[in-house]
Amino acid sequence: MKVEVKDLLDAGVHFGHLTRKWDPNMAPYIYMERNGIHIINLYKTQAKIEETGEALHKIAASGKKILFVATKKQAKDIVAEKAGNVNMPYITERWPGGMLTNFVTIRKAVKKMAMIDRMKKDGTFNSLSKKERLQVDRQRAKLEKNLGSISDMTRLPGALFVVDIKREHIAIKEAQKLKIPIFAMVDTNSDPREVDYLIPSNDDASKSIDCIMSAVEAAVAGGLAERKSDKAEKDAKSEKSTAAKKEVKAEAKVEAKAEKKAEVVAPVAANEEE
Repeated sequence: MKVEVKDLLDAGVHFGHLTRKWDPNMAPYIYMERNGIHIINLYKTQAKIEETGEALHKIAASGKKILFVATKKQAKDIVAEKAGNVNMPYITERWPGGMLTNFVTIRKAVKKMAMIDRMKKDGTFNSLSKKERLQVDRQRAKLEKNLGSISDMTRLPGALFVVDIKREHIAIKEAQKLKIPIFAMVDTNSDPREVDYLIPSNDDASKSIDCIMSAVEAAVAGGLAERKSDKAEKDAKSEKSTAAKKEVKAEAKVEAKAEKKAEVVAPVAANEEE
């Protein structure tokens, strides 16, 4: 999906922070200053969206998960919707410390959630006292709120996509430690060196976040579609190969039977001649 500069402009992607709050490392992506606010160069944003999109497309096509992180009010609903559309895990509540570096513990908490669900299905839950049921329900609700969106993530993600790297600095540090590629919307008050792939953009306005996240969703969806068609192609080839093998086996059986028959018939014919 190619994003036009006009669309970025209409969404207010170009509005940076106050000039006094800027990070000098963002200088290459700043076009000018207007009324004490830095204006982001949208042509550079457009190029970075394409670069980021290609990388995310490849990761999605390889079958790896991309974990989306956005806990700020303006971004959480948008990110939850876009990530959900492409069946990717996301964190929009508080970042659970050790989410990546202590992934085993987080998985235990997710399994606990599944165990409570099983208890409700097999009737064990009903055998608990009223007080215990209330406690279990509260625990389940808390786990669902914080970890429900990552319940399908059985291994570490192939990449991290972050909205506002200043706010999500703990997630950034954990991903850096584990050498997980980091993709992010980076505003003029942040250090772009913290991430591997940046999209210079306004990370405060919901219209801007929605515009960038729509492009990201399209890139991931493209990768998933490619993976699906590749899989279908492989399956078709595999079916053809299996059918061909069966055909060869069947032919071999027929030939073997014919040979056996010939072996039996030959001596009989010889006796008759005598």
